[in-house]
Amino acid sequence: MRYEEFCLADPWFYDTPARLGSDADSFDHVWRPLPTGWDCTRHDIWVAMSCRGGTLPRQGWKVHVSARLDNAERILKAVCDYCFPRGIGFKFLHSKKILLTRNAKYAPREDSGKFVTIYPADYAELERVLVDLSAELAGEYGPYILSDLRYGAGPLYVRYGAFTERWLAADGGQLVPAIERPDGTLVPEQRTPVFRVPDWAEVPDVLAPHLARRDRPHESGFPHLVERALHFSNGGGVYLARRDGGDELVVLKEARPHAGLDADGTDAVARLHRERKSLERLQGVAGVPVLHEWFTAWEHHYLMMEYMPGRRLDQWMAALYPLTKCDSEQADLATYTRRALDVLDQVEKLVRSIHERGVVFADLHPGNILIGGDDSVSLVDFDLAFAIDQSDGCPVLAAPGFSPPDDRTGQAIDDYALAALRLHMFLPLTHMMRFQPDKVNLYMEAIQERFPVPDEFGKVVLAELAPTRGSVGDVQPRARAKVNVGRGRTPTTSDFDSAQPDWRAICGSLIEAILLSATPDRQDRLFPGDIEQFTVGGTCFAFGAAGVLHALSTSGGGRYVEHERWLLESVHRDPPHRPGFYDGTHGIAYVLRDFGYVHEAVMLIDESAPLVGPLRDHGLHSGLAGVGLNLLHFGQTLQSGTYLAQALSIGDRLAEKLTIAAVRHDGRGPRATAGLLRGWSGPGLFFVRLYEHTNDRSWLDMAARALQRDLDECVARPDGSLQVPGEGGQTLPHLDVGTAGIALVVQELVRHVPDTECATALPAMRRACYPEFVVQSGLFAGRAGLVGALATLQRGQADFDGDRALTRHLARLGWHAVPYRGELAFPGNKSLRLSMDFATGTAGVLRALTVAVDRSGALLPFLDERSSAK
Repeated sequence: MRYEEFCLADPWFYDTPARLGSDADSFDHVWRPLPTGWDCTRHDIWVAMSCRGGTLPRQGWKVHVSARLDNAERILKAVCDYCFPRGIGFKFLHSKKILLTRNAKYAPREDSGKFVTIYPADYAELERVLVDLSAELAGEYGPYILSDLRYGAGPLYVRYGAFTERWLAADGGQLVPAIERPDGTLVPEQRTPVFRVPDWAEVPDVLAPHLARRDRPHESGFPHLVERALHFSNGGGVYLARRDGGDELVVLKEARPHAGLDADGTDAVARLHRERKSLERLQGVAGVPVLHEWFTAWEHHYLMMEYMPGRRLDQWMAALYPLTKCDSEQADLATYTRRALDVLDQVEKLVRSIHERGVVFADLHPGNILIGGDDSVSLVDFDLAFAIDQSDGCPVLAAPGFSPPDDRTGQAIDDYALAALRLHMFLPLTHMMRFQPDKVNLYMEAIQERFPVPDEFGKVVLAELAPTRGSVGDVQPRARAKVNVGRGRTPTTSDFDSAQPDWRAICGSLIEAILLSATPDRQDRLFPGDIEQFTVGGTCFAFGAAGVLHALSTSGGGRYVEHERWLLESVHRDPPHRPGFYDGTHGIAYVLRDFGYVHEAVMLIDESAPLVGPLRDHGLHSGLAGVGLNLLHFGQTLQSGTYLAQALSIGDRLAEKLTIAAVRHDGRGPRATAGLLRGWSGPGLFFVRLYEHTNDRSWLDMAARALQRDLDECVARPDGSLQVPGEGGQTLPHLDVGTAGIALVVQELVRHVPDTECATALPAMRRACYPEFVVQSGLFAGRAGLVGALATLQRGQADFDGDRALTRHLARLGWHAVPYRGELAFPGNKSLRLSMDFATGTAGVLRALTVAVDRSGALLPFLDERSSAK
């Protein structure tokens, strides 16, 4: 859900919503010309207005003004007309497009509705602002701001919080927004979709009656007993409830007025009305929920419908899909094929029954299909459904991979989604076709090669999904002009499909794609990557410039002085707020030292030292293990006793934490996170390196205990693999969270302690890296990580049993590769946009490929070739 708003500004890459809109779309004309004595500054998505000479407290009660798209200009003009002559500072969202995204269906609920923020200087001014603007804005409406207290019945809301940015180092070492207690102690500012008052904050008298009204039980006579929430979005919740408090289970679907907007501005209430009309027309159709009741409670609209038991189709597939098994070559593909085709036939019959009633479902995807215990099928979530004869009916919120081309209307929308579903059931990569629609041919060949589907199956899918001549997806047409470095292949194929791929050429193409994507004119990022770069910064190792430049340098791509200069200038201009290796200071310093910028690297480490003390995270990604490994590295390479002492101190801290944490999971409560980057395997690697530095074998004992802590979280699979449990019954083999990363550290330990108990788990952990299907391509949580892990585990083992799996993984990377400006690139997390970063995108794939092809080199820092080889 978090990724949706980062897909709106650019068709190729995730980008910040701050880049949405244009001068024509902005609210600049409302306040220009700026009155004398005022300053205007743009920060991200906000425009801030401050009166020169004015002073504000650091924190207090702020006023938020909510607005809709159709009244935002009026509301902003009223606020400007009120605040300018009175010298009251305020800020507002820059444009209508940004306002829409902040109120979209999957926008962050804690921020939704906030259009203008006003900063009263004291309680008296707070009261004047509320009283005066309440009268001025009478009759105006906007989305309810969930994090705030509503003042009256209009668009004004209040909450206690920071007026100026203040930061506090949290347990993970990152800086988080903070407010100050009366004794001067900084504490994290709670930013949640629930109104809360700090226990020490005084509530002004002007707010007392509004707070009392909010705290009273609703007077709507809500008769139904909610058992639990099934789903939340910015448009409202979906709840499992007992009708009238009795035994009958029903589903309540909630819609908030003016919130949960579509791309065309349609709100959740309008969609719920549309769902009600569709369900009324479909009553009596088996597999469609029975509509019970429509009602309003406390301004929110509710639809009560039949509870349809079963699990979502995506959950059904997660449990049964054979190509995710590590023994897929022996899997019963025929049984899965039979069941999958039966489910597909039922879905098509149900959709045709809906069409016969004159309705287009318009949102067919695995999340809206429920499978019963007997494989029976039902559909839920009809808020995009519309009448077939509705001329303007076209979904704007359809799921990625199932959304039809713009030329499909009416019943053809469902026909496209049905064909996409057929493809998805056997190869869940439909989302990749937005980058390259003709990949459907490649995917259908793979399906027909592996599954015993009937001959007409492929014809039906290709007839619906294969692009017509001259058609392009929603990506830039120039990307189709040249594919695979001009080797003359058809758009369907890539160098990965050759019998003997030219791996050097493929790596060269990845390098060129990365370089072509660079944006040195931007200050927030150099290379496009995951949305995390807009939270932790565009310089860090995992998601930013440092990791990309490291991958280029270590994978044959060379050095780029202009990009290194961008990195240096960026960390000087905006120092990282976290000390971690992959998301903060230490990873950047590692790369700068490697490039010869020793002075700058040392300055970064020393300046971030105060953030290390409060650090509680033990992991390699963001925590003490990554910091400790880097300090050890700097101490050794720079011959610095100070850094070596700091590294040993962190080792002692981690050993103490491990003693507390080393308790076997008892089956109750949530499991701990296990893996190289987030679990105890990261500290395990650090302990091994400390042994190599000190020759103190007690560190090897600590490494074994740390690894055993992660292994205790793993579960044995029927396919003979050992994997880390994930959500929804899934298991994880990945490099980040998963057994691939654990295996790499176990191998490091085995080099020094061949008879360690952990070694017995190595074969099962290697086996976890074998699955034929992996949904993502990235290094940390995708196929590239398995490629790099298998290539590293293979070293020094003449009888390595993973050669076939490694070869298959390398070839299957072609399933994910797409053309970008004549070169090859890979998508990032969620596969909604391309990524060039180390953790999720093309740079990480490049690093894994180079390690596999060269059969040498370090996949990750501190996992070096010398230490990995036997």
